[in-house]
Amino acid sequence: MGILGNNNRQKLDRGRNWYVVHTYSGYEDAVRRSLLHRIGSLGMEEIIFDVLVPTYTDVEMKKTKTGVEKKETKKRLFPGYILVDMIVTDESWYIVRNTPHVTGFVGAGNTPVPVSPEEYERLVGKSDAPNKEKFKIDLEEHDLVVVLEGPFAGHDAVVSEIDDEKGKVKVLISVFGRETPMELDHDQLEKK
Repeated sequence: MGILGNNNRQKLDRGRNWYVVHTYSGYEDAVRRSLLHRIGSLGMEEIIFDVLVPTYTDVEMKKTKTGVEKKETKKRLFPGYILVDMIVTDESWYIVRNTPHVTGFVGAGNTPVPVSPEEYERLVGKSDAPNKEKFKIDLEEHDLVVVLEGPFAGHDAVVSEIDDEKGKVKVLISVFGRETPMELDHDQLEKK
């Protein structure tokens, strides 16, 4: 009988995979540190390989009196969840499940369901890639704005499209009685 103490339990060893573990929200990094410590102290490095807290960098551009200030903050992609790369055995399941602030594995009952390789790539692709940064733009489509810089400074415009990843805003400016589309940096515009 293993640590889990249930002879009728389906054998959990399914090979090495990534599994999603639910934690108390806000404790993801603490669970990661604690789990890595437990893996080392209990000699489980051969069946529990890595622990990942998926994060992304949130970029906010704010206008200040001296120019534009770029503020970067790390945010959790999935608050309350971490990923664990492991081979599920009775012992590894017990160690992860009984780490402080862990509420359980994502899966059916006591059997963790592995993340498919495609799903893992999609999750990691969203996590902290330098080209995935997003700008916080305090504008919405159809907002009336004033152009602050460039040849159309002082002109009114209407927001038609926002690109958070590039920090660009497409606007419609009235030129010679016709609406002309233009793409500007978000910091060149001010909401009216």
